[in-house]
Parts: sequence; C-alpha cells; structure tokens
Amino acid sequence: MESRDFGNTGLKVPVIGLGTSRTFDVDDGRQDMVDEVVAIHVEAGTRLVDTSPMYGRSERTLARAIESRRAGTILATKIWTDSVDEGRAQFDAQLRFYGGRIDIEQVHNLVATEAHLAWMEREKDAGRIGVIGATHYRAAAFGELERVMRSGRIDCIQVPYNPAERDVEERILPLSEELGLGVIAMRPFGNGSLMRNPPGTEELQALGLSSWSEALLRWCLSDRRIHVAIPATSKPANARANAAAGDGGWLDDEARKRVAELAGH
Repeated sequence: MESRDFGNTGLKVPVIGLGTSRTFDVDDGRQDMVDEVVAIHVEAGTRLVDTSPMYGRSERTLARAIESRRAGTILATKIWTDSVDEGRAQFDAQLRFYGGRIDIEQVHNLVATEAHLAWMEREKDAGRIGVIGATHYRAAAFGELERVMRSGRIDCIQVPYNPAERDVEERILPLSEELGLGVIAMRPFGNGSLMRNPPGTEELQALGLSSWSEALLRWCLSDRRIHVAIPATSKPANARANAAAGDGGWLDDEARKRVAELAGH
C-alpha cells in the first residue's frame, strides 16, 4: 500500500486508513467482527485507525482489536466535549485504552477548541500526544477551521471529501498544502449515500476500475493534498476491497471528472 508524508508532522501514513464511526459501537458479542475487520486492514498495510468518544463503544472495541498490534498502529482519536475536565477524563481513558500515548489527538467538530488546545499542547510537550488536529464535517464551519489552521497550533485536519462534498477544494486544501498540514479525508463514500446507486461494471472497467468503492477512494486520494482516507465498514469483504484501493493507480483529471459524473456530480 502506498504511504504519504503526513504534511510536516514527520509521520508517514498509508493512504487507506480505517474509520470506526457507526460500525464499531457494538457489544461484546460482536467483538469478533471488529477484530476481523482490523486484522484485514492491518494485513493489507493499513496502520492508521480513527475513532472518537462520540462513537459510543468504538474506542473500547478498537482498543481490544489493536492491543497486540499497538506498536505498529497510528492511533487517531478525538476529544468531544465543552468541558475541559471531561476532555481530560476522555484523554485519561484513551491513555488506558491505547498504551499511554495517542498518536493523533483531534478536537472533534471544533468543540471548545481553544480550551482543549491549551492542555493538549502540554500533553504533546510531555510526549503523550504525537500530533494535534481538528475536525469538522460541515462546510459552514470551515471559516472557523481555517482560523484554527492559521493559528499554528494544529498539525493536521480531518474533513469530508468525496464527489458530493467538495467545499474543501476552495480554501481548506490549498491552505493545508501551504501550511504543511496533514489531511485525513472522512466520508469518502458520503456516509454511504454514494454507494446506493453504483454505476455498471462496463463504465468502471472503461476507467480501469473493478468496483465503485475503489473508484470513490481513488477519486479522493488522486488529489495528493489528501494523505489518508478513512472508510468505515463492519463487513470483512468490504474491508478487503477498501484496503486494496490503496495500491496506487491514481486517476488523472479526466478520470476524476468521469467518476464525479457517475456519482451524479
């Protein structure tokens, strides 16, 4: 799997990561599913996994799945609360889950950003956080995200990017490149909406693609300002297909335009 420099952070990340939103919030009876999906990604070369306290039990189930692989995993999680005390409590739990260090700690949806950055910077200085980031999923918040990016206090961002959500192309991606920030692309499948009416096999084969999921992931990652995309799934077969899309063969401008057209955009 191809890897890319994660902005100026010093990290090198595989282009396909693993998201956990809406998929790993399961009870103990489904831990085997989490373990299998994680194992498939790891075997394919995926090392970055992303989670959040917002995702219910996902942090806990992911911790169990990567326990024996923690040293080789780039663990990205988030702080999601208005309260600094609760944010510190979330962080303390994450340290217990993930071996005393968080590789990428993000302020989720820019909630209480200034308050959290103050203590997160101290934790980074102490070596318990590797990289600090910020996330948001709504284009209406990108003005605030841009301000935080320009502050010099974060190392990376996480934003949605797919043929239906391209607002980041206007200002956020050019600024991330200018500032040397790492970029994680969430929602490469548009929260599943882009998977509901896939194009036919012949249309994909004409582009040298074998599946619609591959087309969407390669569309996203063919913009080299994106360093890693994090599709989420609870299905082992989908995990294999997603991971395979990171092997290279990126799309040129015409092919990206055609994939966007096939997606209805």
